[in-house]
Amino acid sequence: MGGAERSVRKRQQQSAGARAVAQARGSAGGNRRVIVAVVAVVVLAAVVIGGVLWTNASKNNTAGQAIPPQTTGASLDNPAERQGVVVVSGKADAKVKVDIYADFLCPYCGQLQKAYGSQIEQQIKSGNLQVSYHMIPLLNNRSDPPGYSLDSANAALCAADQGKFTPFHDSLFASQPEEGKRGYDKAQLTKLGQDLGITAPEFGTCVNNGTYDQQINAAFQQLSQDPSFQGTPTVLHNGTRVDWTDPNWLTNLVNQA
Repeated sequence: MGGAERSVRKRQQQSAGARAVAQARGSAGGNRRVIVAVVAVVVLAAVVIGGVLWTNASKNNTAGQAIPPQTTGASLDNPAERQGVVVVSGKADAKVKVDIYADFLCPYCGQLQKAYGSQIEQQIKSGNLQVSYHMIPLLNNRSDPPGYSLDSANAALCAADQGKFTPFHDSLFASQPEEGKRGYDKAQLTKLGQDLGITAPEFGTCVNNGTYDQQINAAFQQLSQDPSFQGTPTVLHNGTRVDWTDPNWLTNLVNQA
């Protein structure tokens, strides 16, 4: 074989080798792209599943939990304080009388209780203040599942029948569920009453049967027609709205009476 032929053969071999390398590289690149795509899909699926699990866990974070009982206001209660679907706490001759309209799911109602609950109860205990508590199921469709606002309102009235309204009320606000998520079910509400010392079987029956549901809804429908009611919380003194965001609102009412 001559030198020219050997040169041609060598160039042909080199060209074939280059093509083989190029094909191998192209094949490896394709495989890498497939692997990257698969990994991306797996990661995305993990993120979606993780998000769903986290959302469900967050939504249901009240499931199976006992509501911690608050007993600081227990001394204020007596079995005769429920008047229809209103609970009246304080002496009849108190110089200041207010009405508080609240929903146990309402976050602003929770803020009112957190900021002024102790002051309110102290003024009741001292004889200066009488409070008429109105439980309003305004956000009844804003729990998941719906119904917590009504169930808790009814349970609070059932607790009032047993002389345990104030600690029951305070306990629900101290461990208030988040709006849009799961509230407490009837078994949890019943357990709270028992933890607060309610032993009468009538209490559990009252909670489970929704004894006051119809009356609560009827009162809410009537209240909705009252222009002085602007949602929850609403605080009224002699029929006039009180700006409860003023830090001195309660002190001013007592001092000016």
